Amino acid sequence: MKNLRRALRRGVTLIEILIVLAIVGLIAGGVAVVAVPKYQESQKNQAKIDARTIHPIAEKYRVDHPGQNCPTVEQLRAEKELSAASKITDPWDTPYKIVCSDDDLYVSSFGPDKKENTNDDIRIPEAAAGGDKK
Repeated sequence: MKNLRRALRRGVTLIEILIVLAIVGLIAGGVAVVAVPKYQESQKNQAKIDARTIHPIAEKYRVDHPGQNCPTVEQLRAEKELSAASKITDPWDTPYKIVCSDDDLYVSSFGPDKKENTNDDIRIPEAAAGGDKK
């Protein structure tokens, strides 16, 4: 009976704590393997949604203000074409870029690497620049 009481008072050993921490670490690692790619994909989807929202507003601005330079997202917000609550930066905190040519207008995000003209760039509409998808 004394041995039983002594065992109950003893508490948790260091080995038991280390085993529990190892199990928790394995579970956290498994969750990270699944969650990180999903998070990255959701960032790309959010950038596409934001660019699709900005695109028609920029086209309307260009039609309403002929002869002016291509607008920027900051200019659209300042002139209240975009609401103050609108997101003008992509999920990687880089401002969206509006590019105008003779008849075309596209909105782009430089993507996770924040470098222009790389494979991870997001461009709306996607078929801009001669069907070249980036």
